[in-house]
Amino acid sequence: MSLVLLGVNHKTAPIEVRERLAISQCALPDAVRALLSVPGVQEAMLLSTCNRVEVLAWVEPASTPIERFLEDHFQLSSAMLAPHLYCHRDRDAVRHLFRVASSLDSMVVGEPQILGQVKDAYTAARKIGAVDSQLERLLQCAFATAKRVRSETQIGSTTVSIASVAVDLAHKIFGTLEGKKVFLVGAGKMSELTARHLAQQGASAIMVTNRTQERAERLAENFCGAITPSVIPYEQLHEAAVQADIIISSTGAPHPIFRKEHGQLFLQRRKNKPMFFIDIAVPRDVAPEMNRLDGIFVYDIDDLQSVAASHLAERSSEAEAAEALVADEVDRYQRKLQSMSAAPAIVALQRQAESLRQAELSRLHARLQSLTPEQYASVEALTRGLVNKFLHPPMQALKDAAGNADSSKLELLRDVYDLSSTPAHDAVVEMPVPKSPAAEEAVTAANTGRLEHKG
Repeated sequence: MSLVLLGVNHKTAPIEVRERLAISQCALPDAVRALLSVPGVQEAMLLSTCNRVEVLAWVEPASTPIERFLEDHFQLSSAMLAPHLYCHRDRDAVRHLFRVASSLDSMVVGEPQILGQVKDAYTAARKIGAVDSQLERLLQCAFATAKRVRSETQIGSTTVSIASVAVDLAHKIFGTLEGKKVFLVGAGKMSELTARHLAQQGASAIMVTNRTQERAERLAENFCGAITPSVIPYEQLHEAAVQADIIISSTGAPHPIFRKEHGQLFLQRRKNKPMFFIDIAVPRDVAPEMNRLDGIFVYDIDDLQSVAASHLAERSSEAEAAEALVADEVDRYQRKLQSMSAAPAIVALQRQAESLRQAELSRLHARLQSLTPEQYASVEALTRGLVNKFLHPPMQALKDAAGNADSSKLELLRDVYDLSSTPAHDAVVEMPVPKSPAAEEAVTAANTGRLEHKG
C-alpha cells in the first residue's frame, strides 16, 4: 500500500477555490465515508480548516486517483482544481503531515489551533471506522512530533494566531481600539480568541450572536475578558450590526450573510461612520462586493497573510529548529515502518525452522521412546537452542536490511531461505511425548530455560 496526501491550502489556492472545498463539521463523517468507498482506499481521513482541505489515505497501488473523488464530491472541474492541488506520497506525505500538525505549514507559524483541528479530523474518521492500524500509528506519531516541537522549541512561546493577526489589522484601520464596539457573529473558538485580543486592546463593548442561542450564551458566560459580552438573538443580526465598529464573522453558513445591500444600509444608518469586517469564515460570510463601499473595510482569511509574514520573520530561528525536529521524527517513523516490513519474513523463517525441527524429532521418535521425561525435555531444550542460534544471524540480517531500506538485500534473504513461498501457516508436525505430569513439567521447564541437565 502507499500513503497519499492530496489537497489545497492558503499557499496554493485562493479563498474562492478553498471555500468550494470546505467541509462543515457535521458533513465531515459523510465525506469520509464517501472517500472510503473509492476503490482501493483502505484507510482515510479528511482535514478541513479555513486554510486547507487535505485528504490523507492509505491506498492500493491500482486505486482510483483521489483527485477524482475531490472533483466528484465537490462538483469541481479538473481545470478549476488541478492547478491548485499538491500531492505527496509516502515519506513526503509523512513529512507534510508532521509539519502541518506542528504548525510549520500554517499561515501564522506557531499558532496552536491546527493541532486540535488535526485531532478533531482524526477523531471523526476513527468514529466511523476509517482509521485502522496504519493511520493510527502515523497520526499518533504526528501528535507526538507536534508535542515535541512545542516542548523543545520556542515556536509557540508567544500568543500568535489568526486572531492576533486580525487585531493587528484592526489597529491599522482605527489607530486605537479604545471605545470601539465589537460584534461576534458565530460563537466558535476563533471568534472568542479574536474578541479577547480586542478587549485587551481597549474595545469598550462586545456583542455575540449565533444560530444556536445556547452556544452564544455559553460563550458569554465563559468569556474571560474584562467585558462580559451581551447576547443578541440571531434574528436581530443585521439590526445589531449597525451598532458595531468591528464585526468578526466566523459561521458555517454556505452563503454570505452580509451582502452589499446590508453594507449600504449600515453606512446610511451610521452616517458613513466606518465599519471593519474580519471574515474568518470559509466559505466567506461577507460578500466580496462589500469591500467596494467607501467606509467599509473587509478582510478575509487570505488578507491576513501579509501581516502573518512579519510574525514568521520573528520566529524564523525557532522554525528552523522545529524543522530539524520534524526531519528527525520523519526518519524515526520511516525506520519503524521499514523494520516492520521484515516481520512477515522473520515469522516465516521461524515457522520453517520449527517445522524442520519437529519433523526430525518425529523421524527419530522410535529411538527416543526409551527416554525418561527429563531426558526428552533435554532433547527439546537442545534442539530449540540450536535452532535459535542458527536463526539469529539471518533474523538480524533481515531486520538490518529492513531498517536500512535495503530492499535488494531483503529480497535476497527471502530467496535464500525460500521465504516468499513459505505458507503463512506452515503445518508443524507435533511429535508425541511421554504422557505424564513429570514429562509435561520437564518440557515446560526446558522451553523456559529452567531445566538443569541431569547426567
